[in-house]
Amino acid sequence: MDTRPMSATREEHDALGTLTLSDALDFGIQTARARENFPVSRTTIADIPGFVRSIAQIKKAAAIANRQIGVLPVEMAQAIVAAADEIIAHQKAEAFPVDIYHGGGGTSANMNLNEVVGIRANEILTGKKGSDIVHPNTHVNMGQSTNDVIPAAMKMTAYGLLASLEHALTEFVALLAGKEQEFAAVVKLGRTCLQDALPITLGQQFSGYREGLQRQLGELARVREMCVLLPLAATAVGTEFGTFPGYKSAVYSALGSITGVTYAPEPNFFDGLQNADIWLSVSGALKAVGLLLNKFCADLRLMSSGPRAGLAEITLPAVQPGSSIMPGKINPVMPEMVMQIYFRVLGNDVAVTRACEGELDLNVWESLILNCISESATLLTAALPLLGEKCVRGIRADVQRCARDAEHSLALSTVLATLFDYERASAVAQRAAAEGKTIEAVVVESGIMSAADARRYLDPAVLTSPEKFRALFDAKMG
Repeated sequence: MDTRPMSATREEHDALGTLTLSDALDFGIQTARARENFPVSRTTIADIPGFVRSIAQIKKAAAIANRQIGVLPVEMAQAIVAAADEIIAHQKAEAFPVDIYHGGGGTSANMNLNEVVGIRANEILTGKKGSDIVHPNTHVNMGQSTNDVIPAAMKMTAYGLLASLEHALTEFVALLAGKEQEFAAVVKLGRTCLQDALPITLGQQFSGYREGLQRQLGELARVREMCVLLPLAATAVGTEFGTFPGYKSAVYSALGSITGVTYAPEPNFFDGLQNADIWLSVSGALKAVGLLLNKFCADLRLMSSGPRAGLAEITLPAVQPGSSIMPGKINPVMPEMVMQIYFRVLGNDVAVTRACEGELDLNVWESLILNCISESATLLTAALPLLGEKCVRGIRADVQRCARDAEHSLALSTVLATLFDYERASAVAQRAAAEGKTIEAVVVESGIMSAADARRYLDPAVLTSPEKFRALFDAKMG
């Protein structure tokens, strides 16, 4: 139990001067300045899932590496490792108050961790907070620079976020595959340009949704693997100045042991610090997932529209009343939630694109990139199970409505164009439209086909199966 009086303070100094800080604070003078300078968004580095943890893992790995190569005393290294382990195990949000929108290419974030780790390491060694023994810059930041620590931590953070999204998307794709099978025999009207087209099955339509998202699983895995190459050990501008012999190999070995992930140095550190195009790929993958979900959800809204005066092909589960004034109204709220998330992901992608431009020897807009990538990945990961359980799993098809619409489609005249010619098919379609009749009725009345042939060749279910209609048409042509 901490028995120090609440009024206890300590003096800290940096290149700009001295500040008096409450001894209750876990951070130091540079973090205090950053907290005063950037109270912008109320989103702190602690709010980015895994970011503080990733920096703490780097600090731990660096301490282990510097101890192994003999440039950091054993007791000091052990104290830094212990302090970092506390953060890794339990992150105290109040210890990391730096706003994510801060200037300096992430210096405030890096120093926040350096100070918290250093102050705690001092406390472990001496029983009091401060930097008398372990200095945040000299010891905790040994062999490092903000310029290599922050982009490395960003990639580590993204690696975890993308893994979580992959897991959520994998489960969602499996759910879509189940609905694909459930709806395999539900024949419905296809639509192109929002107009009636040839029939398909609802299962075939869902197979398109499933395949698109399944393809994005591969893309997420691809960009996640890009995140294992780190600029760590590049230090300030890519020259590795400030590191000691053996540090680079030792720090990557330690980081792998700590995280269970085989991270490796980027082949060109100058590229790693200057260029941020990897984030275009990561953001692009997130945007693609969001885009396909947006298309799916927009289609769900259309297919469930009505129910009296819309398409009404499917019914979505009712999860809440849809109007404060119209009793009985139910809205597609889960798809609408996901569509709004896509709009946000799209906006984040624009911000990431601009932030990736950078200049000269460092991209300094990494805090914004991280915030956007994190928000997009987190929103999509949270949305997928909600959409799955509260909407997709409970979708029901109106089999009779779907069949009736398919049977009345004028696009069935395409069969006549295939069997006979386009002009005859067009005439039949025009007559059917003018008289409000089905294509089948008109071809029988016109003597183009017998009633039996019309039923056989104009059966919407046959037209959804390449094997069935090819066999039927080959027999006719033969």
